[in-house]
Amino acid sequence: MMLAGMTWDHARAYDCLVAASERFAAERGTAISWKKRSLQAFADEPIEQIARAYDLVILDHPHVGQISASGCLLELPDFPDPAATSLGGSVESYIWNSKTWSYPIDAACQMAVVRADLGGAFPAHWEDVLEDAGRFSLVTPLLPVDAFDLMLSMLASRGEADLPVSPQAFCSEANGLFNLKVLKALFRMGPSEATDWNPIRVLELLSTSNDFAGSPALFGYINYARPGFRPHQLTYHNLPGFRGHGMPRGILGGAGIGVSAFCAHPEEAIAFAQWVTSEPIQSSVYIENEGQPAHLGTWNRLRHTPRYAGFLDGAYDTITHAWTRPRDDWFLHFVDDICEIFPAFFLKDRAEEDMLADINALYRKHIGQEAQP
Repeated sequence: MMLAGMTWDHARAYDCLVAASERFAAERGTAISWKKRSLQAFADEPIEQIARAYDLVILDHPHVGQISASGCLLELPDFPDPAATSLGGSVESYIWNSKTWSYPIDAACQMAVVRADLGGAFPAHWEDVLEDAGRFSLVTPLLPVDAFDLMLSMLASRGEADLPVSPQAFCSEANGLFNLKVLKALFRMGPSEATDWNPIRVLELLSTSNDFAGSPALFGYINYARPGFRPHQLTYHNLPGFRGHGMPRGILGGAGIGVSAFCAHPEEAIAFAQWVTSEPIQSSVYIENEGQPAHLGTWNRLRHTPRYAGFLDGAYDTITHAWTRPRDDWFLHFVDDICEIFPAFFLKDRAEEDMLADINALYRKHIGQEAQP
């Protein structure tokens, strides 16, 4: 029997699934072939379109509202014992309308990363960036979706984790303006080209050149903390915080594995999804082949292992406090529109007040659209 799966194009998302599938075929007799799409397509491409062509889908959790509405994936049996197995809100992030649409296979969030060999100052608080940005040799990926995700992380870190705040405003004026000022300061620290850079681009730059000493915020990739993956090894740390506030709340990322509602062999596909997200597999063939585990048991077991400690230990506190963004159907369309206006905020130096007004106007537009029949 052969199943087909779709993932995204990075060793963290592909190599591990190929290796795990080879073991699964040897143990269970079910073969799985994997294809990969770009990181941008992973975030943007409609899941229903992929589910009509593939049995297994690696997906981003903000899509669960759309998945629930379309019915393009099968409802899965509950993930076992989330309190003991879920890394932060990973399991919960794939539940919508009390139904499980995917299992967490990969966990990530925004976190800080440094080149320990280069040293240099690093901001403990975001206010440090506003007060004396010149002290830091840092670069931030400010591709529009990453810039907005960082704004969300900062809003949550300043106490606005329950977004939106009202039917009229996506966020409070005080927090929105302050965080936009921080984003503008980060833009001015790095090259203007950073508005076209995603986390992979920045991690490649940090690990293959000496141009920058780190990044204060990006979605972490375990591979770059492993000795030998690139010429220079990276180490992950907590995000900068805000003075007077508690632990930073990096926005939760990662990926889930779902089963197509059009799959001809659903029992076998569900069996693989359960197997590959179990602790024994996440702690062995999955992580050993560039995978980034989502199982809490794997993080606890391996966080002090030298091969993985630069990520699993350095990122542990941040990811266990990670924040789950809205997953309503309107939110993805809202983000698409936000991404259209973010480049001008940086490149044309638009005022923070004007940018926030546009964000709130787009928010009202989208929740109004959702209310229409």
